[in-house]
Amino acid sequence: MAEMVREYGPFPGVDHVHGVTYDGRCIWFGAGEAMLALDPASGKVLHSIEVVADAGTAFDGRHLFQLAGDRIQRIDPETGCVLAAIPAPGGGRASGLAWAEGTLWVGQYQERRIHQVDPETGTILRTIESNRFVTGVTWTDGELWHGTWEDGESELRRVDPGTGAVLETLVMPPGVSVSGLESDGGDGFFCGGGSSGKVRAVRRPRRGLRSEHPIVPEKE
Repeated sequence: MAEMVREYGPFPGVDHVHGVTYDGRCIWFGAGEAMLALDPASGKVLHSIEVVADAGTAFDGRHLFQLAGDRIQRIDPETGCVLAAIPAPGGGRASGLAWAEGTLWVGQYQERRIHQVDPETGTILRTIESNRFVTGVTWTDGELWHGTWEDGESELRRVDPGTGAVLETLVMPPGVSVSGLESDGGDGFFCGGGSSGKVRAVRRPRRGLRSEHPIVPEKE
């Protein structure tokens, strides 16, 4: 069972949390008509970017990437300007989004797939099959994880990036859905909570020594 560490939200005017990413300071999440930047320490929304944000979100160390219907937009987080766009796999049926190995990783929900995509052209470089609906996608310490949300049940799954075989599963508590998924850079994940309007922090299982960058517990 997944260990829930903290809940953020619900937030005023936000009825659905879509994609989630982390830039080392703020948790960014898609809220339909805007991307919001959340301070993980205080739980407060610091600012927003008005852009279609109805699915996965990613950060490459400099720019934000946001699924918006049938395209993936590259956005300057300082100005909010859309700098470029590429086609999204599936023509608008994509869900999760992550950045790793210089490429984008795109989840397709009902198609139960994860695509590795060229960030300049949108060309699909590799496809991983899943046996569950795919929501959020993230990489951490060389591990590929994705969220599932099917038949009222959600999980976080670590999968083999070559074969798609499930290596590890964290079952979310009953009634807790996973839309977006992102590593916090250490021993935790940030999970979009779908129609709950919340973002949740979840403990990542420990295996050996890792750099200490723990998720932020709620202040007393």
